[in-house]
Amino acid sequence: MIDSLIHAYTPFLIWVGIGLLGSRLIPDSFLKWLGNGLYWVGVPLQILVLARHTDLSHGLVIPGVAVGVLLLSLVLALLIWQALQWFRNRKQQPDLPNSDLAVDMSLMQASLGSFILAAILGNTGFVGLTLTQVLTSPRNNDWAVLFSVTNNVIGTYGVAVLIASYFGKSKINNNWWTQLRDLVTVPSLWTFFLGLSTQFIELPAVVETGLEQAVWVVIALALLLVGLRLGTITGWKSLKIASIASVLKVFVVPVLVGLGATFLGVTGEERLVLVLMSGTPTGLSVLILAEVYDLDRNLLASSIALTFIGLFLALPLWLIWFS
Repeated sequence: MIDSLIHAYTPFLIWVGIGLLGSRLIPDSFLKWLGNGLYWVGVPLQILVLARHTDLSHGLVIPGVAVGVLLLSLVLALLIWQALQWFRNRKQQPDLPNSDLAVDMSLMQASLGSFILAAILGNTGFVGLTLTQVLTSPRNNDWAVLFSVTNNVIGTYGVAVLIASYFGKSKINNNWWTQLRDLVTVPSLWTFFLGLSTQFIELPAVVETGLEQAVWVVIALALLLVGLRLGTITGWKSLKIASIASVLKVFVVPVLVGLGATFLGVTGEERLVLVLMSGTPTGLSVLILAEVYDLDRNLLASSIALTFIGLFLALPLWLIWFS
């Protein structure tokens, strides 16, 4: 297990560490350029390579599990938030004027939306695929790829946008055709289907080797971006509530997924893949949603940082319990 942890931690410590150290020196324009490059080229290339070796014999099982994890996280987040509000109301009954009460409710609604996003939206593309490629054998890549694509399409570009538009303080008119346009223009979705449709095409060995090496370059750049973004986080005002969302995201949901998989007879590396993908840190995309829909940026930024710390603590547990 020690060797597995070293292999898992090494790319994170190196590339995220470099990003943290250079975050004060790198201009924000470079971060935007790198983020757009990964979105339009890097991650689609990674998905293309992995999809060429993806086994679809599982049918809709893995996408169904990914959707189930999203719904489980959503329900738990709502229940926990209701419990927190109940305890808050028990402790204090503020006698606020109507105008102040309206402002307070608006802030609470934005915080609730942010809390839900922090708890349900995982970094399955950058972190999840990295972990599964390091900790599991190539034959299980198809599970990770299907989970990641489902999470990105239904989670990031579907459920998350609906939640952000509903709970956000922004007055942006988020029409259904705008969401549909964002969905059909996701580059990773198109390269996934392209990879599946070209599985029967045998490429020259040098091309295959080059593509596989390119995947690791993408992983390095993605982790570098994570470090750069983490280094720019300055808001820690919502640390207490963010810690609750982080525990739910990195510890509670993966344990429930692992136990559920065991109950259904899924064991070994397949079970570990599901646990790893369901327990990835909060995705960086929540910061984009926070800017667009005027959500609680401090809560989301704090959750990203805390879930990365929690991941390092949780990995040994997942390897002991579910590998």
